[in-house]
Amino acid sequence: MNGLMIVGLAIVVFAAAYLGYGRWLVRTWGIDRNAKTPAVRLEDGQDYVPASRFTVFAHQFSSITGAGPVTGPIIAAMFGWLPALLWLLVGGIFFGAVQDFTALYASVKNDGKSIGMLIEKYVGRTGRRLFLLFCWLFTLLVIAAFADIVANTFNGFAKDGSMAVPNAAAASISMLYIFVAMAFGLFIRKVKPQGGMKLAVGIVLIGAMLAVGISFPMYFDAAVWRYVVFGYCFIASVMPMWLLMQPRDYLSSFLLLGMVAGGVIGVLVANPTIEMPAFVGFEVNGKPLFPILFITIACGAVSGFHSLVSSGTSSKSIANEKDMLTVGYGSMLVESLLGVVALVIVCSAAKGGVLPQGTPFQTFAGAIGGFFMMFGLPQHISACIMTMCVSALAMTTIDSVARIGRMSFQELFTPTQGETVSAVSQLCCNKYFATIITLVLSYMLCLAGYMNIWPLFGAANQLLSALVLIALAVFLRTTGRQGWMLYVPMGVMFCVTMTALVMSVYGIFGKLMNGGFVFMIDGLQLILALALMTLAVLVVKHCGKELISGETEEESTPQLN
Repeated sequence: MNGLMIVGLAIVVFAAAYLGYGRWLVRTWGIDRNAKTPAVRLEDGQDYVPASRFTVFAHQFSSITGAGPVTGPIIAAMFGWLPALLWLLVGGIFFGAVQDFTALYASVKNDGKSIGMLIEKYVGRTGRRLFLLFCWLFTLLVIAAFADIVANTFNGFAKDGSMAVPNAAAASISMLYIFVAMAFGLFIRKVKPQGGMKLAVGIVLIGAMLAVGISFPMYFDAAVWRYVVFGYCFIASVMPMWLLMQPRDYLSSFLLLGMVAGGVIGVLVANPTIEMPAFVGFEVNGKPLFPILFITIACGAVSGFHSLVSSGTSSKSIANEKDMLTVGYGSMLVESLLGVVALVIVCSAAKGGVLPQGTPFQTFAGAIGGFFMMFGLPQHISACIMTMCVSALAMTTIDSVARIGRMSFQELFTPTQGETVSAVSQLCCNKYFATIITLVLSYMLCLAGYMNIWPLFGAANQLLSALVLIALAVFLRTTGRQGWMLYVPMGVMFCVTMTALVMSVYGIFGKLMNGGFVFMIDGLQLILALALMTLAVLVVKHCGKELISGETEEESTPQLN
């Protein structure tokens, strides 16, 4: 088997899924091209800001395409390339893309409300609060993990004290991105350029930022960058969408899509031979295929975090319902393709069935950089650009998650109709206070390092997917729409993730018995794991009851013309 055949197969399968299954979902549930979306009806210049299809796609794709689509498939390759490939294809089409699209669809049909607020409408107040608490705890893990990844990526000094030029250059480019994105947002707001002019200006700005950043690297250690990243998260959380996040994601999407295209073209040109066995075994290095494969490959197959982006930010920018398929379903398939490319790259770099040494990102970045060099790009420039792309994967995730975490905290304390607004509610609903409390707790978790956070993050992420799917199933049933296509994904993900969490808790207790238990690391993870498992069971109980015995309300479902 060679890489060209695998990537070619993936492209054909994903294209067929988009044109076939994706459009079938649209026809089944119905959209109204003439309806005023929440972004249009409720435009406030802050969270509700209508944008073009590509702009919203860029935001969705940039936000969901974090470290997962690269890291997960590369790690999962230890079981062989075939199990990872099958999960990327099946999971991406029938699990992940369906979840992302359905979450976006449900939110747009309900005034841009988040999944938590939808649960209140279709399940009840208790279900909403349980789910929002789960979501908020989950965002703490995401912010902590990805902030640590970014800070270490920006670290301008190697372990031996020497200057790490690619890292420092990537940091410089990223800082420029923030200020240029704000200027670009003001430009779009005031000038209102057409698509061609907007595209041309965006490409020129990207080229200029790359040139300036590579020429003037910024050398600071990881500790300094950690403060900078959290400062950026605060700004991104409270600023209007049109001023920072939408233009930044628009600009970042060119880098990320260019990285995907570079990987695909590189595979087409080089046509590497797969040096990894198709299947290694059901247990590798003491890790069982089930549930590890399904937890390791989250982004690229199915990720609960994606639903928070779909319903938290993207739904508030959709200008026309017809854009939902591209934004929700299409962006997930592109991410799955990135996962396939990463899998092919690492499996072609294997020697004698053994995966290459180094981190997944080092392997991936080195290979893509090599592809760029095939087209005449100097090695040091390729290294700087790829390091920038790595940081962009994480930066475009944490700014969205910081905003979603803030909003989840606010919604958790938002009084329902008829409830008295207390002083505590007023304080907790303040966006600045909600942002600060979210980021402070995330920073404390960040100090443990992403390697200590990642296992819990992976399990919680997939568990969130199960909870979102059952909540969406309730929405579809209650509104008289078919929802059977969600039943298998939600059942599989709940079983997988609860198994993984039980294994994690068992491992932590093993450390406790053996004397290797560290409270600030293991203890905190144990508390979070038990809290997440308890909340998950309670959410499933409330949603499952409504799914089985809830009443169906009449709702028109216009069909796509």
